[in-house]
Amino acid sequence: MARLVVVQHKQPSLSLLPSALSDFNGIRFNTAIQYKRKVWQPKGGLHVTASSAKKILIMGGTRFIGLFLSRLLVKEGHQVTLFTRGKAPITQQLPGEPDKDYADFSSKILHLKGDRKDFDFVKTSLSAEGFDVVYDINGREADEVEPILDALPKLEQYIYCSSAGVYLKSDLLPHFETDAVDPKSRHKGKLETESLLQSRDVNWTSIRPVYIYGPLNYNPVEEWFFHRLKAGRPIPIPNSGIQITQLGHVKDLAKAFVQVLCNEKASKQVFNISGDKYVTFDGLAKACAKAAGFPEPEIIHYNPKEFDFGKKKAFPFRDQHFFASIDKSKSELGWKPEFDLVGGLTDSYNLDFGRGTFRKEADFSTDDIILGKSLVLQS
Repeated sequence: MARLVVVQHKQPSLSLLPSALSDFNGIRFNTAIQYKRKVWQPKGGLHVTASSAKKILIMGGTRFIGLFLSRLLVKEGHQVTLFTRGKAPITQQLPGEPDKDYADFSSKILHLKGDRKDFDFVKTSLSAEGFDVVYDINGREADEVEPILDALPKLEQYIYCSSAGVYLKSDLLPHFETDAVDPKSRHKGKLETESLLQSRDVNWTSIRPVYIYGPLNYNPVEEWFFHRLKAGRPIPIPNSGIQITQLGHVKDLAKAFVQVLCNEKASKQVFNISGDKYVTFDGLAKACAKAAGFPEPEIIHYNPKEFDFGKKKAFPFRDQHFFASIDKSKSELGWKPEFDLVGGLTDSYNLDFGRGTFRKEADFSTDDIILGKSLVLQS
């Protein structure tokens, strides 16, 4: 039975903390977040008081993005509730996080246990609790969002984690927020959610990350390279290796999510969020090696059309140019990424893989197929 579980009955303080946030494991965030004492009414939106602490619901929040976002929100003085199925621990100590900081965070976070696909429970529980702001980190389909909107008619802002994967593949890059989208993409559910938010009388903001990396990443992005570097193996990269892509650090993404909160310029807007610079596949392999202190790797290029890997994925990135402009986020929000690529990869390695922790065991089976054929061609 879904129920409200309070991890600690002690309520968070409603006094806002200084806007220079404490560090994430040694990386200090000097953010530009300041709550000005004014009330704003976005056109077609709902009443928002930007000076007060908010009662915030995070859909998800127990892994990767949510782990960092929830800490920033709590530090800003907001009351934060995580809505999850309760299968994973509600809190976990971040790598390198001081015990005192973790204890303080754990004492303030709240938990609402339930399945977001149980629409009746969602409506009932959210209506009873009432929330000012919803951060939807794990929403994939529009029908999962509608009950939340129905339950919270006085909602001040709905902040959605979408994806840059919604853009239609194009020869003209980088992708801008106004570019054509692909209704048939594998992220079409996120696109349909954005359309739903636009159609409802709600103040919304949508964030479109490109590839996300950083400590505790559950997608094998940098981890894929680190496994091969640690094993001293060549790095198999499809085709020429000069395909250009883009990565954004999870801590920079979390900071962007906080900066759209109660931000008039974020009302009913979409923002791309990622790193400042683009990188080739070959360049990414070399950056991972540099960040982790490994020698520059041997790179093997191959033609994917010559192989049948079955259902296995031989490379963690889409085999195309894929990157987006973050100019709008920088100019409108005053946000900018703190991490350059090598610095961000170093942070990820030192706080995760370098400590012997990772999400997936190394699997070199597709590499061996590629390398086996390469050796035959070379002999």
